[in-house]
Amino acid sequence: MAESAETAEDAVVAEIEKKITKAFEVFDREGNKTVDVREIGCIIRSLGCFPNEAEVQELLDQIEVEDPSGFVHLDKFLPVMTKVLLDERFQPIPEDVLLHAFEALDENKCGYITKEDLVRHLTEGGEPFTQEEMEDMLNVAVDPETNILHYRDYLPKLVID
Repeated sequence: MAESAETAEDAVVAEIEKKITKAFEVFDREGNKTVDVREIGCIIRSLGCFPNEAEVQELLDQIEVEDPSGFVHLDKFLPVMTKVLLDERFQPIPEDVLLHAFEALDENKCGYITKEDLVRHLTEGGEPFTQEEMEDMLNVAVDPETNILHYRDYLPKLVID
């Protein structure tokens, strides 16, 4: 009986490792089982985990980065990321919490946030968006004709099923 439980657990781990490897390979431009350390956050998020930048740095501290090249080898990334997925760490924020956050930014309670207000809120404070992150979000979230984010329409793009 214990043998079949072990086999089931091994199968789960094998499936997770396959998923991680597939995501890793998308960013492995040279095909040599390494990625630029700056890509690790994107890989983690592509796997449905949403750590903040400090948490990404903590994970990088657990992974042996091949200094001074700044590359991460799949063999070093795989065990750390497998544990993250098995432990179900960095789960996405529920839709109702995201809605509440947008409503808090919507000072006039009108159902939208202006581009200017959005930029102000997301580039100041504890963990501000980088210029690149801000541009990516604005391109997807803000209506280019009105410069407005209708957050109830944008929420489905943020929620992972």
